[in-house]
Order: sequence, then structure tokens, then C-alpha cells
Amino acid sequence: MAHHAPSSEAELTELVRETATALAIQGGSSLEGIGRPIAADDVLSLERLAGITLYRPTELVFQAKAGTPVAEAETALAAEGQALPFEPPDLRHLLGTEDRTPTLGGLVATNLSGPARVARGALRDSLIGVRFVDGTGLIMRSGGRVMKNVTGLDIVKLSAGAHGTLGVLTEVTFKVLPQAQTETTLVIEGQDATQAARTLQAAMATPLEVAAAAWLPAELAEASSLGRNAPLTLLRLQTFTDFLDRRTTALQRLVQARGSTTRLDPDTSRTLWRDVRDVRLLAEPRERAIWRLSVAPSHGPTLHTTLTRELDATGFLDWSGGLLWLAVPLGDDAGAATLRHHLRQTGGHATCIRAPAALRARIDVFEPRAKPLMAMTERLKDTFDPKRRLNPGRMYAGI
Repeated sequence: MAHHAPSSEAELTELVRETATALAIQGGSSLEGIGRPIAADDVLSLERLAGITLYRPTELVFQAKAGTPVAEAETALAAEGQALPFEPPDLRHLLGTEDRTPTLGGLVATNLSGPARVARGALRDSLIGVRFVDGTGLIMRSGGRVMKNVTGLDIVKLSAGAHGTLGVLTEVTFKVLPQAQTETTLVIEGQDATQAARTLQAAMATPLEVAAAAWLPAELAEASSLGRNAPLTLLRLQTFTDFLDRRTTALQRLVQARGSTTRLDPDTSRTLWRDVRDVRLLAEPRERAIWRLSVAPSHGPTLHTTLTRELDATGFLDWSGGLLWLAVPLGDDAGAATLRHHLRQTGGHATCIRAPAALRARIDVFEPRAKPLMAMTERLKDTFDPKRRLNPGRMYAGI
């Protein structure tokens, strides 16, 4: 298997045009285990396509090459008191890729967002521009004349979560936001999933600008940095120092009748939310598949109760009940059939984030698509990668 690592977009374009083999696209490889195994002959690495290309703090615009480490981007933004709005997760511990480097291109390819998504939107909402090389070696720019004439679709949004199947990302542009000066978390003990969802949704409906809302069952709360043997409802506030006490007091009044409540200091709050953001609480044992279910918040608690019982699983709720993380015994299909059955009743979609390659090759890692939507997916693939050489089979067999 050949390993290609172009140092410029021009080299990449030439490589794609002249190479006839299928290509497995990599950045820092920290998310390599997400998706179906790629049926590729060669590796195309973007590690040398790195660096910040444009940063205008006063305009809240940040642009960098796709191979740029996430840490480099976050450091540059923090120096100006800014941050990526969607709170990018770092799943290296969960996936066992601690020796790898998360990159901006990898984030865009997977459209991963952390706890702040419930308040500030997903990665896709912050992404305002992309450049990529399609499967024919043509350089594509978001908003350009060629893009509009090819499909009439919003290719910026389509690139987020495409897992490198439409083109090889070379540059990404984000809108950014001011970084919160401080934070706290209100922790409410003793609520079950249904009670917690009511609390989370009531808090999110206030004008207090709750920045994250999650629930941990007792076994995961005990494994967390707090070490408490009770289910925990978590409400995070992030704001300017002068506003924090006033907003915290107002939120405490709202939830005080719902259970025993404590307030975390900023450092303890940050540590706890890193556990939630990076799904560290489900990393062990390794002999379990990890599923990520995106559902209507009203269905999250019921699905948690049902699926943990039927699949002998454990998991927690984020995004005010709209995101359910589950760790499931591997078995024949890691619970895929059971998950899909219940999601057909409630709506939503499930993605297998971690499982052995052999298992990922035989199950639907991503939500199965209805025939009309799959036909559209194939047409998009054939428009941008007519020979189907870029990350073939990553999302769906044959494409």
C-alpha cells in the first residue's frame, strides 16, 4: 500500500488526477475507527497540508488548512479570547488513538460537536467555507461558480459529515465566537432520566443562556471526576465574570425544588464537561461498541431506559436529552437491529462510533437511508467522485 503526503494543493490535485487506485484519506488519524472499513489501495495523508491561512479576530473569521491540528487552532483562538462555538470533542481516549493528532479536516469530515451544540449549534452551523479537491482532481471552492452550477446545493454543509467521500478537504473556514471568561455547573442529584429531561428542557427554555445540559446515571456519575454514587443532572453556565453569580442564582431558584443542588467551581466544572464531551465515561471496558443516537429530546429518556435494559448497555444523555451515548456488548451486531427497531418508532438516527473492523464491515454503521435518499447520495457521489475512489465504502457499501 503506497502512502502519499502532498505538501500543497497543487501536488494533491496532480496526485488525484494521475492516481488510478482507491484512496483512504487521513489527517491525523485520530478518528480513523469511525465508519466502515475503507476498501482502498493507497493512503492519502493531509498531514503536510497544515497551517492557519487567515484569522481576523475582529470579523470572527478563522481559516486553516485541513491538516491543521485542532490544538493549534484552539491555541491561536484563545490568545484572542475566542473559541470554536461547537466545542469540538476529543475522542482519542474513547477510540484508543491517544498517539494520534486531531485535525480540523477530521472534525469537518465527521461533523462532531460537543456539549455546547445545544446552545451554539453544530459544527455544520459554524462552517462557512471549504476548499477541496474532488475525485477528478478539480479544485472546488464553496460559493464558487462551479459549485453552484454542478448541483445547486450547499456544498459547505454537505462537506460536514461526508467523511471524505465527496472530496479531499484542503482548507476550512469557521465563524468563531468570544470565549467565556468563566463557568459553573449546577449539579442536581437523584433525578431519573425522565425527571432530568424535564429539568434540562425547562432550564434551556429560560433566557439564562445555559451552555450545556446533560444527565449521568449513577454508575457513570460515580466513574466521573465528581465520584458521586447518584444520578446527576448537569446544567452549565458560561459567561462573563460579572454576570455569572446573577445567572447562577436565577437558575438555582428554578431547579431548587427538583433535588439536592450543588454548584461547581470553574476548574471542577471544566474537568467534568471534558469527561462528557470526550465520552471518557464509556471508554472502558474496551470490549463494547459505542453508539451515538441523535433524537428528539423528548424521546431521549425513554430510549435510554429501554435500550439499556434490552441491550444490557450503559449510557448517558447530552444536548438536553437529544443525544444518547450508549456502550453496548458486541454480540453479533452490537445491538444494531434493536437500536434501529426503536428508532423507527421514535425517529432519529444512530451511528456506531467504536467497534471492531470486522463488525463495522457487516452492520450499518450509519443510519440506513430510504431508497430515494440513497439514490440522491449516489448521484452526489458520482458527481464529485465518478470513479468512486475517495474513501470508498466508508459510509455505505459500494460508494
